[in-house]
Amino acid sequence: MPYYECVYLARQDIAASQVDTLSDGFAEVIANGGGEVKKREYWGLRNLAYRVKKNRKAHYVLMNIDAPASAVQEMQRLMRLNADVLRELTLRVDALNEGPSIMMQRREERRDRGERRSRRDEERRAEKAAAENAGETEAGGKSAAAEDTSGKTAAEKEAPADSESAKKDAGKPTKKAGRKADEQTAAEDSKPAPAEAGKAADEAPAEDTAAKAAEKTAESKGGDD
Repeated sequence: MPYYECVYLARQDIAASQVDTLSDGFAEVIANGGGEVKKREYWGLRNLAYRVKKNRKAHYVLMNIDAPASAVQEMQRLMRLNADVLRELTLRVDALNEGPSIMMQRREERRDRGERRSRRDEERRAEKAAAENAGETEAGGKSAAAEDTSGKTAAEKEAPADSESAKKDAGKPTKKAGRKADEQTAAEDSKPAPAEAGKAADEAPAEDTAAKAAEKTAESKGGDD
């Protein structure tokens, strides 16, 4: 029997389960005609290059058929009569491809790329989280060091204040002692020098002796009279 590849497009409004039901009905027609559907692939809901009966998207289905021409023609007739089928294309081929079609390979590649991309995204998120944690740790260490330095500077600031107050307190008794010393020196300056005191003592007895002599002279004069 000859081999055929059939691709048909179903309306975008129906569900994937309804598309499977359509495919089962067409496979039954082929089986009733003495043929067999060797492989069936659902390519999913895909965009159309242009609108077909007001549909921008369609469900794509591939069927590899091993059946007589009459059975394939009956299937095509039913597809054209079915309102859910937008387009169909059936080609006769020399051999059927048993492996996945190019569309399924691309779909699997896209799925693999998506999985790899998701893994890379997860790795990047993990690296970013690790970098953020490391940055937070460094920031915490820097803040602790800043607190230590600020504490030291505060202590240093407090130390000069204490030293200045101590200097002020130490300067006060110094000033008082200086005042006392100045008063003592002024008192000593007001006292007569030893030489001057001696002269004053010598002059004072001299004056006393002169006064006594004058008194004696006066007394003697009075006695003569």
